[in-house]
Amino acid sequence: MKLAFSTLGVPGLPLPDVLRLAAEHGYHGVELRAHREEPVHPALSPSERADIAAEFKASGVELLGLAGYPRVAAPGDDEPVLTEIRALLDLARDLGAPFVRVFPGADIAAQPPEEADATAARRLGVAAELAADAGVRILLETHDSHRTGADVIRVLGPVGHRNAGALWDVMHTWLGGEQPSETYAALAPHLGYVQVKDIASAEDTAPLPLGAGVLPLAECVEVLSRHGWDGWLCWEYEKRWYETAPPLPGLLSAGRDHLARLLNDSA
Repeated sequence: MKLAFSTLGVPGLPLPDVLRLAAEHGYHGVELRAHREEPVHPALSPSERADIAAEFKASGVELLGLAGYPRVAAPGDDEPVLTEIRALLDLARDLGAPFVRVFPGADIAAQPPEEADATAARRLGVAAELAADAGVRILLETHDSHRTGADVIRVLGPVGHRNAGALWDVMHTWLGGEQPSETYAALAPHLGYVQVKDIASAEDTAPLPLGAGVLPLAECVEVLSRHGWDGWLCWEYEKRWYETAPPLPGLLSAGRDHLARLLNDSA
């Protein structure tokens, strides 16, 4: 498996510094948070996009994907959601990113689950065709209204398109009460990559160094290894939402070593 980290852990850091951190600390790639707060976002010009693609190529660090914020199960008209997705897919195509992340984002107080699932599947069906044209896979993250693999497969099953897949966030499946073996069984045919992290408890989700909390990272890696899965593990350290959390750069080497130990133990 390859190792990456998300720029959610280094809010606003210029891309050259992100790439330097990845190279210095032994990460194969990075996931870019695609938001206007960050250096990389869909409003960039063609020349800016070309420069970014060249920076990645020169660094030897891979661009794992773009973490976007469209909410495919949210109530309302389809077109604003699809417009946001098109912009992300265009950016991913221009930068050479293989994946784009989207959220479910259903309003569970106002939408029956069946309606939310159908809305998400309808939008992802359209988005998957657009993603195929761009040479990208669009990944629905286990998150918010659809936090388990069982939730996400209710959407992806009806879509049935190879360019629509899943992103496994290990915190949300754990919070949803799903065992790693259950998540893998649900998502395996659709799995794009896996986001790892650690927290103190279900009540305290502030980011911790990998291995310092309660999330079943060893079990997740063991399940993936046992089934011969050879994709990406991406550390999503949520510094952007927890300003008092220790800075990520000082944790990167230990985090890489922890994941390497888990991979070695599961081999």
